[in-house]
Amino acid sequence: MESQQLNVNLLIQIPSDLVVITKVELEELKRQELSGVYWNMKDLEKRVSRKSEWIKENILFPAKFRKVLDVEHGGFVFYPKSKGQTWSFQANKMAAFLDKNFNCIFKSK
Repeated sequence: MESQQLNVNLLIQIPSDLVVITKVELEELKRQELSGVYWNMKDLEKRVSRKSEWIKENILFPAKFRKVLDVEHGGFVFYPKSKGQTWSFQANKMAAFLDKNFNCIFKSK
């Protein structure tokens, strides 16, 4: 039995407030959104929906993460050294770290 094909031209109206882009372009825009952006601790709290105490205990201070995160070890997190200094996080790298390490962060100890 021979199959038949039907070619159809279809016009789809896209509302003027929307735009169609490729997935690759969307991913690039998402990456650029955080490029050159630094978060403080309040920003990080909003991103992970946890308080700073939890973030410090589960992400920032465990040795396995600190050796990757701390700017003193070539990382992308500034750990305050004295009272009055604030935490600083390179947003794009911190976001990628959180995504990559989700299961390690939330795995029971």
